Amino acid sequence: MPNVKIGLSMLFCLGESFKSLVRRLRKVDVNHVELLDEGLHSLNSNRVKTLKKLSLSHGLELSLHAPFVDMNIASPNPIFRRTILRHLRKSIRYASQLNCQFWVFHPGKRTGVSRFYPGLDWELNIGAVHELSKTAKQHGVPIAVENLPESFPFLMKSVEDFSRFYNDFQEDLGLAFDIGHANMNKQIEDFVTRFSSKIVHIHAHDNEGIQDSHLGIGNGNIPWTKVADVVKKSKYHGTIMLESVDHVRESLQTVRKLFT
Repeated sequence: MPNVKIGLSMLFCLGESFKSLVRRLRKVDVNHVELLDEGLHSLNSNRVKTLKKLSLSHGLELSLHAPFVDMNIASPNPIFRRTILRHLRKSIRYASQLNCQFWVFHPGKRTGVSRFYPGLDWELNIGAVHELSKTAKQHGVPIAVENLPESFPFLMKSVEDFSRFYNDFQEDLGLAFDIGHANMNKQIEDFVTRFSSKIVHIHAHDNEGIQDSHLGIGNGNIPWTKVADVVKKSKYHGTIMLESVDHVRESLQTVRKLFT
């Protein structure tokens, strides 16, 4: 598998303090790390300075997951939507300051009033992605939109949703392919086959196809050997970012064996 890299999302310690995050980053046994601009790890100027210094001293290459709690870039409320996009644009600027390889974000959601305004959610989602893409280009940050799982009201979950998106969104935009989410949609192979030219970043975690549980690799029902073969055949050459929240050390070892 050409040039594939194995990385670690810090999602597993999101409930810990920022100081704890920094201590963990000093000890990780990977060179590629995904930070989360969320919760106790939300970024500010001082934290960015700390993380940048640490990444340089420890040789870490970073990606950044955008804020996601209560974030709906397709909110029909213009005040909320402007506030959300302002917050996300700030996150993109932090990603630029950290020299991140990618800034990963979630698409918009349907709401309780979606039925009354057919098509508006999709239109607002496309418009918001245009705004985020413009900001990202201004700051030199590659961005990638993530596929979300069934049972959540996101606008972009299935292969069909992403096909529609790439038909409507004519600019170049990468796909952050989440294997666990695609498992809940029963579309892992379909995603990789259909969007091999779009996938620029991969999240790996397990589940049993029912809940987005972010289990350790091998603790759910994902057929990992088959998935690894499909990804290898697609000639993916980016980072496989482990996003499990338990059995992290063992899962890293398993991912290395599967994908390298």
